[in-house]
Amino acid sequence: MTNIVHYKGYIGNVKFIEDKEIFYGKLEFINDLITFQGTSVKELKKDFHHAVDEYIEDCRELGKEPEKPFKGRFPARIDPDLHRRVAFLAMHQNMSLNKYVEMAIERAVEADSHH
Repeated sequence: MTNIVHYKGYIGNVKFIEDKEIFYGKLEFINDLITFQGTSVKELKKDFHHAVDEYIEDCRELGKEPEKPFKGRFPARIDPDLHRRVAFLAMHQNMSLNKYVEMAIERAVEADSHH
């Protein structure tokens, strides 16, 4: 079972480790490894908030911009033939490849959310 927690735009993925009887989690969608844990939901949330706040403060002290999930950019690798076909479709509709892909993903997500 997986649960998600949110704080200051960060997302934590939480799991229960049965043999240790603890909740354990890590921040998702950033490259830095930030973890948190607790033996109760209340303790887990407190440590999650502390981990995020500490991460932001550590970055500030290092003069580094904290990573943020979902910057609106992600690298994607697709079949070259599909890339060519999509690029031509976008060109024929007078739109950028990025806009065309964004609209296609939006349609797919909308269709999937209705199931």
